[in-house]
Amino acid sequence: MDQKISFIVDGQRATVSADPSMPLLYALHAELSLNNPKFGCGKAQCGACTVHLDGAPVRSCVLPVSAAAGKRITTLAGLGTTEKPHPLQQAYIAEQVPQCGYCLSGWIMTAAAFLKNNPTPTDAEIRQAMTGIKCRCGTHMAIMRAIKRAANVMA
Repeated sequence: MDQKISFIVDGQRATVSADPSMPLLYALHAELSLNNPKFGCGKAQCGACTVHLDGAPVRSCVLPVSAAAGKRITTLAGLGTTEKPHPLQQAYIAEQVPQCGYCLSGWIMTAAAFLKNNPTPTDAEIRQAMTGIKCRCGTHMAIMRAIKRAANVMA
């Protein structure tokens, strides 16, 4: 049975009518027409669906939409703006990271939460924090450079 579930997405109040057990990812796509995060594996193993829930990275493909009730959700689109991109978004452009771009939401959203708590990470700490995010294009070295670049700006 569908319920009305309200939360804030990228600074805007949103209400969806959905089965409370529906994955948040499906509500973001089907109910709110957001094209990021992406559906990857559906098992919380690839990270393409990562969003922030009250500032913490979560895999939206397995999180029930009911868990988001009354909370703040931030997607890649809400992290920065065209006029004022987030330092990670700027660094990804500067390091020419994007190829297909499918995984970027997961990488950037995970890195943003990580850098918020650890603004001067070592390479090993970055690798550990990013464990579990997948990129089929093989841009891992450029991703690492972009995260380090953003860390230097944010520190």
